[in-house]
Amino acid sequence: MIVTGELEKIKRLVLYYTRKYGTNNPFEIADRMGVLYQIGNCKHEGCYMFLKKHCYIFISNELDENELRLVMTHELGHAILDRKENCYFIRNKTLLLNSRIERRANRFAAELLIPDEVILKNIHLTKEQLSRLLGYEQAFIELRLESYYEL
Repeated sequence: MIVTGELEKIKRLVLYYTRKYGTNNPFEIADRMGVLYQIGNCKHEGCYMFLKKHCYIFISNELDENELRLVMTHELGHAILDRKENCYFIRNKTLLLNSRIERRANRFAAELLIPDEVILKNIHLTKEQLSRLLGYEQAFIELRLESYYEL
C-alpha cells in the first residue's frame, strides 16, 4: 500500500505533466521530456534504465496496443519517480509486486492512463465493465479505483 503523502505526490506529478504537455499520452510526454524509448525484441515486457545521465525505456514489440501503453506509462513512472533506478516490467508480476518503486510506478500509470474524469463519466459501471471498456486488466482498474477513493 502507498502512503497518502506519496499518492498525493503522484497525483500532483501526473497533473503537472498532463498540463505542461497537454496530453496523457506517455509517448508524447516521454518525447517532450527527452526520455528515449525503443520498441523491439525485449526479454521483458518493458525495461527502464538510467545510463550516462540519460533515461532509456525499452518495450517489447509483442504487446498489444493497450499493453504497450500501460508498460510505457509504468516505465515513464520510473523515469519520473525513480530516475536513477533500473527496473524491469514483467506482466502478471509487476502489478502484484510489493516493492515500493514498482507500486509507485503502477500508481503513476493508473493515474495517468485513467483520469478522474473517466471514472466519473463511467461511475455506473462495475470494475469488470470498466476493465472491458478501457482494455486494461481488472487488477489495474482496481488499483486506480483504490486511489480514486483514497483521497
